[in-house]
Amino acid sequence: MKDESRHTEIKHTLFGEILSYFWMLLGAFIAAAAIHVFFIPNRLIDGGIVGLAMITGRIFGNQYIPFFLVLYNVPFLFLAYKNIGRSFVANLIVAVIAFSFFLLMMPHIFPTSFTGEHLEVVVIGGAILGTGLGLIIRSGACLDGTEVLGIIINRRKGFTVGQVVLVCNFFVFAGAALVFKDWHPPLLSLITYIVVVKVMDTVIVGLDETKSVLVISTKSKEISKAVLHDMGLGLTIMHGRGGFSGEPIDILYIITERLQLADLKEIIYSIDPKAFVAIENLHEVSTGKSGSKNLTKRSNIAAIAQKVLQR
Repeated sequence: MKDESRHTEIKHTLFGEILSYFWMLLGAFIAAAAIHVFFIPNRLIDGGIVGLAMITGRIFGNQYIPFFLVLYNVPFLFLAYKNIGRSFVANLIVAVIAFSFFLLMMPHIFPTSFTGEHLEVVVIGGAILGTGLGLIIRSGACLDGTEVLGIIINRRKGFTVGQVVLVCNFFVFAGAALVFKDWHPPLLSLITYIVVVKVMDTVIVGLDETKSVLVISTKSKEISKAVLHDMGLGLTIMHGRGGFSGEPIDILYIITERLQLADLKEIIYSIDPKAFVAIENLHEVSTGKSGSKNLTKRSNIAAIAQKVLQR
């Protein structure tokens, strides 16, 4: 029985790995299509190493962009191997090679380019690139060595990954202005980069916005019963103590979808108008053996959280 269970678990893990690489390859294809069809013909660039490769390609020829991309990422592969881990490096290699290959093949797949209005290029091109990059990052990889640098600096100096990438991109866009001898393409690229980041975050996190809600109230029992029976939501009761009064008090921890938040607040304040409610955005929750779970598939997250807190 144990052997059969272990075989099923291995099979499930293998399927998950295959599916992860499928999404990674699909993301690389979509990102390459966005670069070839929208960015290069309109003299736009992406941020980070991809943008640096595009600037160099502008000088020596756009057909060399895939080779420059691989070349510029080599130092960051060594940094990632020493500071992050082998699994991340393996995913990074696959993603970079796949993206470079698709970029090399794009002239044969999409022989025409898109040269419309600036707004069309920025929005459509940025959305497509953001979708591709989001799929890659969601699969556990990235295309940009500056993100590797950001992770390392974050661990050593405390700066966030986003801050490091933003500083690197400032120099990339400034370099593009010098190469193009025109500030117009870099400024459009910056606007496009904002679109890319927003769409990429949506793909990574998901369209559903899940909230964690902390409720501190003297009527926690009544609130918990109403939440459980009227809304059908799971919750966790944590025991706390008032910092000023020193009195023991129950704290309710609830996870809910954004669309249910208004009803939840209405129930809480109808029972206790003086209740203290703290609301935060949630992106991911993880449990011991099951690993990380993306909160776009969140039907039983509250139950999982309750089990974890009861261990």
